[in-house]
Amino acid sequence: MRALRMGLAALFLVVTVSLGMGAHAQAAGIDLKYANFPPAPTFPCVQMERWAKEVEARTAGAVNVTTFPGSTLLDAKNMLRGVMQGQADIGCISLAYHPGVFPLLSVMELPHGFASSEGASRTLWDLYAKYMPAEFSKVKVLTMFTSAPSQFMAKMPIKTLDDIKGVEIRGAGSLSAVLEKLGATPVSMPMPEVPEAVQKGVIQGLLTSFDVLKDMKFAEMCKYESVANLSVYPFAVIMNKKKWESLPADVQKVLDDLSAEQSQWTGQYMDNHVKESLAWSKEQHGVEVHVLDAAVQAEMARLTAPLIDGWKEKAAKAGVDADAVLNDVAQLKAKYEQ
Repeated sequence: MRALRMGLAALFLVVTVSLGMGAHAQAAGIDLKYANFPPAPTFPCVQMERWAKEVEARTAGAVNVTTFPGSTLLDAKNMLRGVMQGQADIGCISLAYHPGVFPLLSVMELPHGFASSEGASRTLWDLYAKYMPAEFSKVKVLTMFTSAPSQFMAKMPIKTLDDIKGVEIRGAGSLSAVLEKLGATPVSMPMPEVPEAVQKGVIQGLLTSFDVLKDMKFAEMCKYESVANLSVYPFAVIMNKKKWESLPADVQKVLDDLSAEQSQWTGQYMDNHVKESLAWSKEQHGVEVHVLDAAVQAEMARLTAPLIDGWKEKAAKAGVDADAVLNDVAQLKAKYEQ
């Protein structure tokens, strides 16, 4: 009898160890493909590399993330569909590239007057976390963040709205509508074409975040910068739903625990990068920076108000409580940009 009990105990130990090894093996050796569309040095890809390293470290090497910047796996227009179809496990999408697809969170494309990427990024994530909108039901959202606020960079000083009336200025996506409301002549073109267009006088400037002053050397061509704090561009990092569901619970927890942190980290990185870009531009190229005064800011808000009304109408048709969402944006903006 004693021998039988010892034999059963030994068998139980073997089974227990085997099960433990099996569970460990399941959690190890997970390979994830993460696609992004901008060039590697840009902030969406910088945050991607940071996220990949954090995941690998926090899972003790059980998860390996292979990154594909610069549209080497999926480009911007194919990113959403490519992740849903499993061509990449994870992808970074720009919400502005998918008009009508994200009726609730497209609210972040409006000119709310955010002064920082951190404030806008944390607001975006909190909105998603609160509403969990159905527009993302076919994917797993890992984190969200925004660009820095859009500012004027031009070949001439911009201090009042009269300075841009009828002036050709590049603005992509929703910024084209903003420029039109402000009286400028919006010109939409891919960013790689913009430097030559500025040099040849096809356009007199652009409306985007100040990081490009250094990253794309616009400080050499656009000596006059005006702080307007117009729209930001919202981004979402999404994961294939089936791939997410296949992950062990402890790995899922690591990814979920990173979500809000990654949003804030990316916003802070972008804000610091903008400061560095401005400092470099002043030192190397003597650019002048003008902050548009309160009266001009108020007039911009008045002129662009119809864009908010237009969003409200479209959002309401999609079943979104537009007033509640706008109220949340205002409260979160005040909270994060005190």
